[in-house]
Amino acid sequence: MEALLPIIFVAIMGLALLLYVILDGYDLGVGLLLPLASDKEKDVMIASIGPFWDANETWIVLGVGVLLIAFPAAHGIILTSLYVPATVMLLGLILRGVAFDFRVKAGSHRKAMWNQLFFVGSLLASTAQGWMLGSYITGLEHTQLNMVFSILIALCLPALYCVLGASWLMIKTEDELFLKAAVWAKKSLSPMAVGLLLVSIATPLVSQVIADRWFQLPQFIGLLPIPIASVIALSLLYVLLSRTPEQLLMTNPWMIFMCPVIICVMAALGLAYSIFPDIIIGQLTIWEAAAHTSSLKFTFVGVVIALPCIFVYTIFVYRVFSGKASELTYD
Repeated sequence: MEALLPIIFVAIMGLALLLYVILDGYDLGVGLLLPLASDKEKDVMIASIGPFWDANETWIVLGVGVLLIAFPAAHGIILTSLYVPATVMLLGLILRGVAFDFRVKAGSHRKAMWNQLFFVGSLLASTAQGWMLGSYITGLEHTQLNMVFSILIALCLPALYCVLGASWLMIKTEDELFLKAAVWAKKSLSPMAVGLLLVSIATPLVSQVIADRWFQLPQFIGLLPIPIASVIALSLLYVLLSRTPEQLLMTNPWMIFMCPVIICVMAALGLAYSIFPDIIIGQLTIWEAAAHTSSLKFTFVGVVIALPCIFVYTIFVYRVFSGKASELTYD
């Protein structure tokens, strides 16, 4: 049990961060797409994420909380190394929260400004997250090559969020905005695909540990389903988005949304395999970074209570607000 607890906690942390990327990823994507819409469409877009965006951010709180409590040694190293992008991310998320409320409450003459700030906050948060992920994959080493790699992921992640955001809008909207979202998703698909390809090529180049784990037999054969599933999901997404407007309106938008979700899941599985059993590549294993067993057991009780509550609340919110979005008001 003592050896198993760190594995359980790192799995919970990984699941929380994956859910954050998917769920908060789509509402960050909606924020990134906001400048492309008309004023009326902006209201509907904000309304499409209104009931969910706060709950979506719960997952990153859980993930970072598990890192702090269960792996304090790793928490200190990671957040110290990523202090600047983490601060930028938090500023972006705060700016989004402020802009979300004040875009309506401050009056129509200030609405355009708050819409722009909502976009800026979304851009800051998404690029900072990409930078943090790139730095983490390279073992938190600040070499010139690793900096270039971090910039690459910082540019790639917003494109993924745009695809998620546009796909979500296709679920929550109708008619003209639905078709506009399909166009936005298709236009974001190419930079996302190119970015994923470049990241796949660059990752083993910047990390010898990851290269050794992926390009040795028989592991290479066993890992083939991950890139194959990603390519199939990407190809299916392209085919679905290439349909005529009439065909798109007849398509189940959840099929479109699930394609980037599958890509996220495959990327998470690949990253987990690349890193495990390290929590910081080449520096700390999960057992070296883990808190004392008594602390893990005490924390485990809290997680067993909290995690199902978060799941139930999330499912409840998504079920209650499962219909199409309408214009956001505070009346």
